[in-house]
Amino acid sequence: MPTLGQRMFKMKELLAVRLGPGAAVLPKDVKRISMRFAPKIDDGHRGPKKFFRHMLPRLKYRNPALPITVDRTAAQSDPAVLNVVFDGSSNGTAATPAATQPSGATTDRVVTIQMKHKSESEILQQLYEVTGAQEVEPTDLEKEELRQLAERKERSRRDSERMAEVNRQRKREAEMLAAARGEAGIGAA
Repeated sequence: MPTLGQRMFKMKELLAVRLGPGAAVLPKDVKRISMRFAPKIDDGHRGPKKFFRHMLPRLKYRNPALPITVDRTAAQSDPAVLNVVFDGSSNGTAATPAATQPSGATTDRVVTIQMKHKSESEILQQLYEVTGAQEVEPTDLEKEELRQLAERKERSRRDSERMAEVNRQRKREAEMLAAARGEAGIGAA
């Protein structure tokens, strides 16, 4: 069973969902976001996949009420697109009379971002420009937690390297001992 410290360390790693690229609050007039890209990274679909895996969870965490749909069934040759749907009624224009619009017409505005052959940071930057999203800045407490997390990861890396060297030394000693036993004719029966 993991120790309390190990469990707390794993919980602190969840900080990556709250902070970082993509942790932004979108304006209220953004009604829906949908993505469509291929399941494999060939032919320019690497950036959209990285955006989906790393930045979209942060957007969803900061905007829980925003519906986000992802379609990963597109063909490799299809374009990778990100559609942002804005609520048309909140753009500041006066409501038009019902007689001028059909009853089934929507007033939503859709902005499409072409993601193919773009990096995840370029896609995020275009999304920020289109929506006017406000990036969330970490608090002092979160900055301290990030610093401690980085220190712990560095310490863990050093410990791992040290243990790998110890294991190599043990293996070398065991091989030397086995070779010495073989030369002396001592059977390990």
